[in-house]
Amino acid sequence: METEPSADPRPAPACDLVTVPARQGLEAVDILRRGTGDAVGPVLHDDGGDTLGFVVPAGTAAGWDVPGSTCTQTDGRGLCLAPEPPAEGSDWLLPPGEADLATDPAVLRRALGEAARMIEAADSCR
Repeated sequence: METEPSADPRPAPACDLVTVPARQGLEAVDILRRGTGDAVGPVLHDDGGDTLGFVVPAGTAAGWDVPGSTCTQTDGRGLCLAPEPPAEGSDWLLPPGEADLATDPAVLRRALGEAARMIEAADSCR
């Protein structure tokens, strides 16, 4: 008899979390997924739909300076890359297992900048 693999949460590697407004984050996810060779890691969204959180490598928060976003050190405090969201009131947009372990901060910075320019251009056409 075959047994199914365990669905136990695996502890996340040390990581930080970049939080951005949902509109900019969704544009950035699209940009990252269209990119050639640029991978996107797990992405959280809150139930209110106001923000997205990108899992990035530990240490990113120390040098993060992208306007309109924040980068929080998790220091491994309870963040598990499991199918269940790590915080109440959130859910995975890109769940672990369907994404790389983390998004490269330099690649994310470029995608967020491009997303902000696209949104600004779209809003100025109204």
